[in-house]
Amino acid sequence: MDRETAEPSVRSMPGDKAEQWVSYHHEHAAPSTYVYEFVWDITEEAAGPFCTDVDGNVLMDFTSHVAAAPFGYNNPKIVDRLAEFDLVDPSKIAGQDFYASGGWPPEDPDVPTSTQLLDRLTDLTESYGLDTVFLSNTGAEAVENAIKICYANGGHRAFTFDGAFHGRTLGALSLNRSKTVQRRGFPEIGGIVSVPYCACEGDCECGWKTNGPGGNVVADKLHPDRGVIDPEEVAYVILEPQQGEGGYRVPNEDFVSDVVDIQQTHDIPVVADEIQSGLGRTGELWGVDHTSLDPDVITSAKGLRVGATIASEDLFPDETGRLSSTWGAGDIVAAAQGVATIDAITSDGLLDNVTERGRQVNEILADEAPEFVTDVRGNGLMLGVEFDTKDRREAVVKACLERGLLVLGCGYKTVRLLPPLDVTEREIDVAMDVFGDALADTKVRHAAPSTAHSEDVA
Repeated sequence: MDRETAEPSVRSMPGDKAEQWVSYHHEHAAPSTYVYEFVWDITEEAAGPFCTDVDGNVLMDFTSHVAAAPFGYNNPKIVDRLAEFDLVDPSKIAGQDFYASGGWPPEDPDVPTSTQLLDRLTDLTESYGLDTVFLSNTGAEAVENAIKICYANGGHRAFTFDGAFHGRTLGALSLNRSKTVQRRGFPEIGGIVSVPYCACEGDCECGWKTNGPGGNVVADKLHPDRGVIDPEEVAYVILEPQQGEGGYRVPNEDFVSDVVDIQQTHDIPVVADEIQSGLGRTGELWGVDHTSLDPDVITSAKGLRVGATIASEDLFPDETGRLSSTWGAGDIVAAAQGVATIDAITSDGLLDNVTERGRQVNEILADEAPEFVTDVRGNGLMLGVEFDTKDRREAVVKACLERGLLVLGCGYKTVRLLPPLDVTEREIDVAMDVFGDALADTKVRHAAPSTAHSEDVA
């Protein structure tokens, strides 16, 4: 497939083979969040945002597997580097408790393993004084270990934010505030307090501010005279530098400044959940780089190919066995992918491309978006397009799929756009032509008003 000339090409969606594949899959699959009946054929050609399904349709993937494939498909900076390695068995070891060498010396072996991934991650977070990493398998595990080390540091309460999504293990679920179905009926960690995530433009209108300048809902709860929570009981505050599942909302600068003040006044650790916003997705290495916040913990996963909890040595518990994981960091191939991905992200010009292509999308939508597009927001290539109703959003996702463009919903009525980080100017133009055509679809134009909530992918 020639990425420089490829175009979406769809005969029918879903096709006959896709329908058969999906039917067979569901004979034994537990219910989950299946977005649409797109079946990627891994034996067929794919490059960058372009991929082929089992019916031979060529599609543009602007989901990047929910940011877990930051360069789309078959990027040579990843696959060529992996092709140099002779795969071994076992390729997955008890990584947190065993060591694996890919050659000599440790600083630059022939094959990077988890040791080199640790080095890369501490390099990327050095400006925040974070020098220690615990590797795991997934983003949810990264969050679990973040909250564990904060609890171990002291306190039994925590603050989370409305619209938050932090994972699907029980501890992480206790912090979620984006979809009822995620938590309903499951036991929760006690002491979690949820407050508004202020994404207001200009002055706060969400209820975060309660007492004018200098006052907010968290500061009030921690106030020594009128407060109801002892700051010594608070183990951490966790937030997404740009919300994902909650609707791709960008935090208000004054809101972030208030979080910083709470962090510094009460010495409360702040966890930045960078699982979707990190590793260049917003045009900076970390989403939090757009803010004035210096996080005490960063969680990473998705594009990293493994999970990572990154903090200072002082915050991690000293006792061995306090944290452990048989398979955490033990996937040798995934660790090598993670190193290759970081090296590609930090290569010259990549972050500039993310910023410029994001600006290109915004300019196109500013000129061409119809009146039922109520907002376009986000940083870099983590962009949300909000519609007037949820049903309109659903119709847009379907219309895009029928034309060969894969997009996802988030929040209540928002479409998220997550193209590969190295997406080209031509590819943005092609995708936005398809997007614009989908917005003009008769079914989109006449979509019925929304009457009920439904769930979106994480």
